[in-house]
Amino acid sequence: MHVMLKQVLDCEPDAAWRAIRSPEVFQAVSAPFTTFTSLEPGGFPESWPEGAHPVRARAFGIVPMGDQVIDISFARRGDARLVHDAGGGLTGAMAQITFWHHTMAVSATADGRTLFRDRLVFRAGPFTLLIWPALWVFWQWRAYQLHRLAPGWSAK
Repeated sequence: MHVMLKQVLDCEPDAAWRAIRSPEVFQAVSAPFTTFTSLEPGGFPESWPEGAHPVRARAFGIVPMGDQVIDISFARRGDARLVHDAGGGLTGAMAQITFWHHTMAVSATADGRTLFRDRLVFRAGPFTLLIWPALWVFWQWRAYQLHRLAPGWSAK
């Protein structure tokens, strides 16, 4: 199954690129539906480096959902810059999702704003059809939050 969104953000592509690599922005667009705590020594980095980053998830900051790994890599495809997360759930409800591939891409629009594309491909065995509506709602929330926050992002 997959969930996708595509929108134009009111910021420069360099600012959006910086934002989608930020754990602070990750937390801001996820809350309040899902909150995350870093399980890395020292907590969240200022910017995601490539590699595996373990986190603990809670629904609405209260209900434990389990641990997952955010496994980040970066790529370029033409004029688009991409962040890939090929991690997945380790424990609890998060472990029900057996395949996770999340890709975010930023590129410039003709007027200098950002074309943002966000695609999640996932599988959860017999739970896939039950999980899809919740992820779809969550992705709509992310889109709203990204659109709301983007005008305040800076490339520096």
